[in-house]
Amino acid sequence: MKAIITVTGKDSMGIIAKVSGECADFGVNILDISQSVLQEYFAMIMVVDIDKITIPFNDFVDRMSELGRKNILEIHTMHEDIFNSMHRI
Repeated sequence: MKAIITVTGKDSMGIIAKVSGECADFGVNILDISQSVLQEYFAMIMVVDIDKITIPFNDFVDRMSELGRKNILEIHTMHEDIFNSMHRI
């Protein structure tokens, strides 16, 4: 199974390291990542594999959101099925 993680906010050093570290801590593998900095703003989208996640997915979603709050970022995590349903025409 896969999930989509989006991260937006003011650019600062270490954002990718913090997000990828949190993923690694819970057995979530990054499959694809795209990030850019637009002036002083950071934007990233990640496709992750959650087959070996070590906590319930909803707890992981909460942990990622909390990581965002602590770092003044918006971090949204959603299951691939929900993401696909939201973006169907």
